[in-house]
Amino acid sequence: MPDTAKDSIERRLNENEALRAVSTLKAHYFRLMDQKQWAEWADLFAEDAVMDMRGEAESMAKLGMDVGDSAGWLLRSRAHIRGAVEAALTGVVSVHHGHMPEFTIVSPDEIRAIWAMEDIIKYPAGAPISGFHGYGHYHDTYTRSAGVWRIQETALQRLQVTPS
Repeated sequence: MPDTAKDSIERRLNENEALRAVSTLKAHYFRLMDQKQWAEWADLFAEDAVMDMRGEAESMAKLGMDVGDSAGWLLRSRAHIRGAVEAALTGVVSVHHGHMPEFTIVSPDEIRAIWAMEDIIKYPAGAPISGFHGYGHYHDTYTRSAGVWRIQETALQRLQVTPS
């Protein structure tokens, strides 16, 4: 087999392995968030990760929740992301699903993806609303460092939120 064909096969195997790793990473993201396993969940992010939840703030405001300044929903750093999401989901029952990933391999160490998502959120008694059922898309960038894939950037864009 010529070297070019061998290189092509090896490249495709490496790409498939990377896509599988990123898919597993996103599955862990949803499961660990719903199970409130915050230390393990936070480790899925790069130290300098960015989570843009400004679209989420707009959706929550439409449901009648006080969200404050949406600029505060742009989270920078693993620690900031963990603290904000943990606080937002304390006492909340959540079920998150991600579906139908669309991958773009940018380089051997960077992958972008769009994930269709659905979630069901149930707030504790006394909250401004009892909960909602939402749909939308995550727009993610994943990077690999020292052989480990992590979330570098994520942004949620909701299409619909229905109060429950």
